[in-house]
Amino acid sequence: MHRGPTGRTRPVSSLGGETVKAFVPHPLPPEPPLDLSGARLDLLLEAHGAVCRLDGASSILRDHNLFLYLYVRKEAVLSSQIEGTRSTLSDLLLYEVEEAPGVPLDDVREVSCYVRALDHGVSRLREGLPLSNRLLKEVHGILLSSGRGASKEPGEFRRSQNWINGTRPGRAEFVPPPHDELAECMGALERFLHDDPGPTQPLVKAALAHVQFETIHPFLDGNGRVGRLLVPLLLCAQGVLREPLLYLSVYLRKHRRTYFELLQSVRRDGDWEAWLDFFLEGVRATADSAAAAARALTDLAEADRARIAQLGRPARSALLVHDQLQRRPVAKVKPLALATQLSEPTVISSLRRLEDLGVVHELTGGSRNLVYAYARYLEILNEGTEQGTED
Repeated sequence: MHRGPTGRTRPVSSLGGETVKAFVPHPLPPEPPLDLSGARLDLLLEAHGAVCRLDGASSILRDHNLFLYLYVRKEAVLSSQIEGTRSTLSDLLLYEVEEAPGVPLDDVREVSCYVRALDHGVSRLREGLPLSNRLLKEVHGILLSSGRGASKEPGEFRRSQNWINGTRPGRAEFVPPPHDELAECMGALERFLHDDPGPTQPLVKAALAHVQFETIHPFLDGNGRVGRLLVPLLLCAQGVLREPLLYLSVYLRKHRRTYFELLQSVRRDGDWEAWLDFFLEGVRATADSAAAAARALTDLAEADRARIAQLGRPARSALLVHDQLQRRPVAKVKPLALATQLSEPTVISSLRRLEDLGVVHELTGGSRNLVYAYARYLEILNEGTEQGTED
């Protein structure tokens, strides 16, 4: 449906002296209301069902916290790759065990901040803090606590004009609202999140809120990452997900051009329905993919346990090490010894047996401070993180 522009334009003067038209969005929800009938309603129900299956699939793992730990890190890598970092999931896990030869440290620190920002957001929701501007500012402050955005007012709404793409505002693809309108814009978004003027189905709310946040672009830097984090945080706040397991970065990166075109179509034409169709298809595909990954990890671990059990007497120690590698698929000998309460020589012997079985491989190629990876486990998690082509 084409409603016409979903906001008003306002002339603003940029630092260079040129006058540009900034876009100030109307408050949500859209008027007239969204068309949620027919095939779109079917898609909404399918997407909601896929999210519910994902919520259940994570519980089939022997330790669902393990899946959350690793999947959060995968999303951190992917979301940061969209913003231009080059680090991989293996880089991040190496960084976290303080053994990062050749790892792009600035990039991986940014990714690590993303992990901490999401963890903080979920913790604050569980403490009872509502999904609010205060929470988004806290998440942003952690997200930009180090790396390239550390000088861009972490944790604060911007106090100057920004723009999206282009070397200056006059050449930008899009100019968000002036900073003196941010309080009103973000206040209206917060009220919408809290079901004012009325309740909205959670997935529809997430779809609308994401566009509105990206249109307002309230921070000097990190808006894309916070806007993507808003989706799982909202679904957790709404009780749709128990854990923040729905991440759209693979889908948005794969369809990046379409994504930006649809955002502009909402602003220019009011075509919220086309955006909602795209978003719901992404939710369905992403949730199904994540649930499949949970099942694949479970199947792999069980198959490997069966092979390890055939080792005879050494199987007991090897199984203890294997169990820990599911929790931390990149690990050093000493932490494995502490976690399993085995001696370091026993852990080394077990790792060599696992290496012979093809379960693990050693990453450093050295003779000291060896680092082992649960290879196939990481491959399953890494699916979709390759820096591939986009539509």
